[in-house]
Amino acid sequence: MKKKVAIIDYGMGNLRSVEVSLNYLGIKNQLINNPNNLKSFTHIILPGVGSFNTAIKNLKKCNLYKFLIKLSKNKKIKILGICLGMQLLFSSSTEDGFCEGLNIIDGKVEKFSKKEVGRLKIPHVGFNQILIKKKIDFFENINNKSDFYFDHSYRVKKYNSKINSVISNYGTDFLSAFSHDNIYGTQFHPEKSQSNGLKLIKNFIDN
Repeated sequence: MKKKVAIIDYGMGNLRSVEVSLNYLGIKNQLINNPNNLKSFTHIILPGVGSFNTAIKNLKKCNLYKFLIKLSKNKKIKILGICLGMQLLFSSSTEDGFCEGLNIIDGKVEKFSKKEVGRLKIPHVGFNQILIKKKIDFFENINNKSDFYFDHSYRVKKYNSKINSVISNYGTDFLSAFSHDNIYGTQFHPEKSQSNGLKLIKNFIDN
């Protein structure tokens, strides 16, 4: 099957930088904000910057909320959530009050606490190492303890232990990436993570 990549445009994403990365890799892509136009795509990227609560409202407004949940059950379609986009794949968040997520993966999103991070600043901004617990195709040709670029105050906590998890530490361990069947997520921004990020995006498309 010919690979077709959609970037979801729901008014919350760092769309341009994701688009530039895909173009650099020679991967054809298209910005999509209508569920009716998603049916022919093999790969879907859900970026995101901003509030979890607002993002869910926007997805519902665009009629993408239920459609993405439905698409996630089709194992032939691969979905990648980036930063806020990854968080939206989980059950709920406490950002701006409790809000239900897409609930594609079981897990809760909560803010880093000062008790956890100590003297470190919130949000967590900048390059940080990732710890690959076991071999994952998503991280093929990427060395353990490689650096990726983060920018977030909230992180996934109490998540499904069956997912293939990648961990980072910012005063406390947190989920920095995962894969589970056809669903992928990165708390970091691969499109802003230089060569390592480009490798990861290519792995998502190729593997």
